[in-house]
Amino acid sequence: MVGEVAVQLVASLRSMMSVKDICKHFGIARSTYYRWKQASTDARSRQAIERRIGELCRANKFRYGYRKITALLLQEMCVNHKVVQRIMQKYGWQCRVKVKKRKRTGQPYAIAANLLNRDFEATAPLQKLVTDITYLPFGQKQLYLSSIQDLYNGEMIAYSIGDCQNTDFVLDTLAQLHHLPEGCTLHSDQGAVYTSYNYQQAVKAKGITMSMSRKGTPADNAPIESFHSVLKSETFYLTI
Repeated sequence: MVGEVAVQLVASLRSMMSVKDICKHFGIARSTYYRWKQASTDARSRQAIERRIGELCRANKFRYGYRKITALLLQEMCVNHKVVQRIMQKYGWQCRVKVKKRKRTGQPYAIAANLLNRDFEATAPLQKLVTDITYLPFGQKQLYLSSIQDLYNGEMIAYSIGDCQNTDFVLDTLAQLHHLPEGCTLHSDQGAVYTSYNYQQAVKAKGITMSMSRKGTPADNAPIESFHSVLKSETFYLTI
């Protein structure tokens, strides 16, 4: 406060005497005066920046975040985006655009270990099964294919076609499996339908051991991924 008053007094007396003499009369060092003056200039500069940020936020109805406000300010002055961010946080001038609500899918009931571990060789029928879902492009309409493959001979032992890939859809495919041997393993990806409670309970009821690919690793389920790719190439894409 003292520094601000001193700076104002020096400014009012500059026309009558030098800064050196004014400082001498007030009993302050000239370096102290210039330090106060610089601090006063910086304070006014910050106030001007804060005022302009507030104007821009209000003018744009608080639709913009600090990055966009910084971009607008840079058309008028040199300012760092971190300064803008701190000021907007200080006064609560945050972007008020409604955040998009994401559909809550809930946590998966159970994610199984990758027991198959890319060992796609089977020594007996129904020993190792793999399952997956793919889309089928029927013109403007899109259907889905859920299938189960036996790795012993590559045979598709169950499949369902539908227009909705929900849990009931894959349960219908699973229900087609009968008389499974002890130790049968069924491998899938970590899709929500496969990790759901209902599907896991149905798998358990059939005495099947579940195995799942690592997240984001389709090669862990390569045989059925390859089958679906070839199926669509030979039946759909050749006619497009």
